[in-house]
Amino acid sequence: MSPSEVTADEAPTSAPTVVVIGAGPAGLTAAYQLSKQGVQSIILESDSVVGGISRTVERDGWRFDIGGHRFFTKVQPVDDLWFEILGKDEFLQRPRMSRILYRGKLYDYPLKPINALKNLGLIEAVRCVASYAWVRVRPPKDVSNLEGFYASQFGWRLYEHFFRRYNEKVWGVPTKEMSADFGAQRVKGMSLSTAIIDALTPKMIKARKSKSSQTTSLIETFNYPKFGPGQMWERCTEILAERGSDVQFRMTVVGIEHADGAATTVVATDRDGAEHRFTCEYVVSSMPMGELLQSMSPPIDDRTAKAAAGLTYRDFMTVALVVPQEFSFPDNWIYIHDPAVKVGRIQNFGSWSPYLVKEGRTCLGLEFFVNEGDSMWTKSDDDLIAQAKQEIQQLGLADASKVEAGYVVRMPKAYPVYDEFYKDNVVVLRDWITANAPNVMPAGRNGMHKYNNQDHSMLTAMLSAENILGAHHDVWTVNVEAEYHEESGPRPGSEGTGRDAPVLERSVIDAAALARQGEAS
Repeated sequence: MSPSEVTADEAPTSAPTVVVIGAGPAGLTAAYQLSKQGVQSIILESDSVVGGISRTVERDGWRFDIGGHRFFTKVQPVDDLWFEILGKDEFLQRPRMSRILYRGKLYDYPLKPINALKNLGLIEAVRCVASYAWVRVRPPKDVSNLEGFYASQFGWRLYEHFFRRYNEKVWGVPTKEMSADFGAQRVKGMSLSTAIIDALTPKMIKARKSKSSQTTSLIETFNYPKFGPGQMWERCTEILAERGSDVQFRMTVVGIEHADGAATTVVATDRDGAEHRFTCEYVVSSMPMGELLQSMSPPIDDRTAKAAAGLTYRDFMTVALVVPQEFSFPDNWIYIHDPAVKVGRIQNFGSWSPYLVKEGRTCLGLEFFVNEGDSMWTKSDDDLIAQAKQEIQQLGLADASKVEAGYVVRMPKAYPVYDEFYKDNVVVLRDWITANAPNVMPAGRNGMHKYNNQDHSMLTAMLSAENILGAHHDVWTVNVEAEYHEESGPRPGSEGTGRDAPVLERSVIDAAALARQGEAS
């Protein structure tokens, strides 16, 4: 399913009143698409900047991403929209490069076992191959979890070196408590034996393989706005203002009134606590789905309230350090597998775009995967910058004494968490909306509780806008993931619209949260 033009006959005879909650990629895309048909929107943004997690933060003339955003998609309407909004001249084509830093050496990413074995050295390489041979004889007892799956594919030693620590940093729970499905999607059938066979296969024989039997290679280049992804959404906001739409900042939605099977009013408070009411015929919402339902008035029933409270998130922080150019590296980012440091990934913003940094300098973004309220989240900015300087020196990437400035950005609810109940919870929330307020349209990552990329979020918003104009898309069944992997349809058990993330046991999530509370106290 892809966006299509809504004809004049299908479009409503008069412009509807639309309130958009959130000025990230989903919210702004919906408003932009509507504006092309003469429909103006009121966009309510709780922050002071646009872009959501796709914003570009600016501090003292330095610009940096929250997580890094490569502008690549196989969904042509989304690709077209990027260039329509920003213009071709504002994009750079950048080389794609990311590697793993482990024990002072850089490894290819995605992991290439031959490269990994070479870097580990002869003795450890032999041990890794022997470990793999052992799991062929004695496979892990449980391959339904991520630990058992990776060990069965690569052996216990390679699993310990390259798969356990990073996944545990990102999700905050042990890999043995994560689902194997996530790992299967990541490695796409690769194992140590297939990698060795591939490495020993002559190029002539490889060339004879049909394209359909080869794993789709990762992109080598991607488009990127000169001044970061936020430039896209800053320009989009300017266009919306020119077309009569209104983006209001520091407006936190606290209530959505509904009656007779439809939402009628969106209630928000400004930074001073004053209440504002917005009449609506349609609402496009990218606010967290649970909070959306919890804001309903009259209130939702107990079953729906329990489902809303059951949706959880993983939070995120970037500590950006300004360093001399000598400490730059060619990668867009480096994955950090060292268990002795808390940083999980390090961006080099100078490798994204020279327009983000200043001459003779680059900016390195150390990324920490955290939970709001834990000991890392509550540290002062000064303490976080000091920790980042210490860790970057410990990793051998920069001299802490040469760091010229540091900045901290906290991003709550960056990653929707998939526990064993989340699908059922989302269904309960969707059913309530369908029955009580079908003119409310969740879109985007947090709006749908889907681990979306930027283009996923935009596509759901584009289709939601078309629905307002008279189309009848089922946004929840859009299978963007198939577009990425060139599959013929959804993977078994997948509903589409978001990329894979591991399913985490809720009891383990709760236990980890209690441990973090104890650590913080």
